[in-house]
Amino acid sequence: MRTIATANVNGIRAAAKKGIVPWLTGLTADVVLLQEVRADDTQIPDEARAAGGWHWTLAPSLAAKGRAGVAVLTRTEPEAVRIGFGSDEFDTHGRYAEVDLPGLTVASLYLPSGETDTPRQVEKERFMAAFADYLTEAAATARKSGRELLVCGDWNIAHAEADLKNWKANKKTAGFLPEERAWLSDLYDNRDLVDVVRALHPDVEGPYSWWSYRGRAFDNNAGWRIDLHVATPGLASKARTAWVDRAATHDARWSDHAPVLVTYDH
Repeated sequence: MRTIATANVNGIRAAAKKGIVPWLTGLTADVVLLQEVRADDTQIPDEARAAGGWHWTLAPSLAAKGRAGVAVLTRTEPEAVRIGFGSDEFDTHGRYAEVDLPGLTVASLYLPSGETDTPRQVEKERFMAAFADYLTEAAATARKSGRELLVCGDWNIAHAEADLKNWKANKKTAGFLPEERAWLSDLYDNRDLVDVVRALHPDVEGPYSWWSYRGRAFDNNAGWRIDLHVATPGLASKARTAWVDRAATHDARWSDHAPVLVTYDH
């Protein structure tokens, strides 16, 4: 079995002070995908970099330092590393990195959050359009080479009503807009990709992976399922278990997101 985890850390330096180091040290996963790292190579806390003996592949934001940033943590050095997805606009934004492991290309994605009726939402839509085309090509390339593709991360879109608690109040909110949801539907229906966690848990609300720090969202489990494992069908068919590593209490959280883990036959 191979276990893969994804987590938006909401700033690795802040998370290192709140408990991510013991989590990374004790994790039995084979790969960890991190988003919103908000640090370059010189700023990763030593205790976080040393935790668990991981090999780090880091893609910081060069366009806006201290923002975004993704990382891929592997037990062994990858066969190949690629930063970005061939976009002149977005490849310096620290939003995508992928590595090749034996038989598998695995990537960390931090899709822009957007904001309804603002330039931020227009930017998100540009990212989505370019990234969908890249995913189509990447999935086809993986198929031809006998590899599988897995893109994990903070996709910043809840696909269906079951993916957020208060969906009725959020129908005009970025992250649950009809055009965003339709974009994910296109990936799943027309581009040969699978939402792994939903495939394993087809008839449940959630499992949520993000809760606002405002109010009592975490205590009331008023969350969103936006941290996804999206895979080519061959790998998705090997998924056996999926769960959210939700903190026991609000005070024990080291991010406003919780890690999402899936075990795959290897």
